[in-house]
Amino acid sequence: MTEKIPTKPKRPPQTRTGLTDTGVKKAADKSARTRAREFAMQALYQHLVGRNEAESIDAFTRELVGFHKADSAHYDALLHGCIKDAVLLDASVAPLLDRKMSEISPVEHAVLWIGTYEFKYCPDVPYRVVINECIELAKAFGGTDGHKYVNGVLHKLAPAFRAAEVTADKA
Repeated sequence: MTEKIPTKPKRPPQTRTGLTDTGVKKAADKSARTRAREFAMQALYQHLVGRNEAESIDAFTRELVGFHKADSAHYDALLHGCIKDAVLLDASVAPLLDRKMSEISPVEHAVLWIGTYEFKYCPDVPYRVVINECIELAKAFGGTDGHKYVNGVLHKLAPAFRAAEVTADKA
């Protein structure tokens, strides 16, 4: 009588989509600018919630794991630019909201600042990239449907800062 040796069941082949189970990009697949936006969003959240000073937030953020992989120049521009221009950024976004700015989640508020800042000061970043990156930030850090809100507001805001680009894109 011969004894059968049990064999291990075969695993299904791995797929490498570059996304986690929740649909978010894996860390290894993120660009330096995407990482810069993530760190800037977290830093702006600290500013909005804790009213911390930009310098202390900046020092803390630069010590976080993975910061060395971020585009530090873009991070600096976003963090310091959004805080410096907060009133202007809020004034640009406020007319497009269906509620008071104080009722917007701090995550969505920070993401809207980033989107508005990039529309205004980063013409090298296509407006569709700005919107997509902000949607991804809201998905990763915000509430369940926060990304839909961010998408709607930024789509309405884009023509104010990038009229020619939006018009050419629709043609």
